Amino acid sequence: MKRTLIQPPNHPAPRGAYSPGLLVEHGGSSTLYLTGQLAVDPEGKVVAPFDAAAQTEYVFGLIGSILRAAGMDFGDVVKVDTFLTHMPDFEKFSAVRNRFFADSRPVSTLLEVKGLAREGCCVEIEVTAVK
Repeated sequence: MKRTLIQPPNHPAPRGAYSPGLLVEHGGSSTLYLTGQLAVDPEGKVVAPFDAAAQTEYVFGLIGSILRAAGMDFGDVVKVDTFLTHMPDFEKFSAVRNRFFADSRPVSTLLEVKGLAREGCCVEIEVTAVK
């Protein structure tokens, strides 16, 4: 089994001992585990504070960059976990999410949480992809 840490260029730096993505190659397939992504730019600033639609768009951009760095795309995503701080934002989040997964339809979990790791962030998304 081979493990490769995935840190795309121009991606926010981790604030601890973790990686944005971990690619695990085993047998003839690869599994990519992504850390929950927040709408934080490379300088560490929150993007579009408290705007669920804009943050969801930004987060899916981050997820896409990690997938590409691992040689994958959104069609390889098999599991999505989403954390919202305000459940009434579900429709805004869902409209963006559905564009990325219209064809692949991965399994999905959505939870409302009291808060996220950065003030102003209202959406966190983590995915698992297999190729």
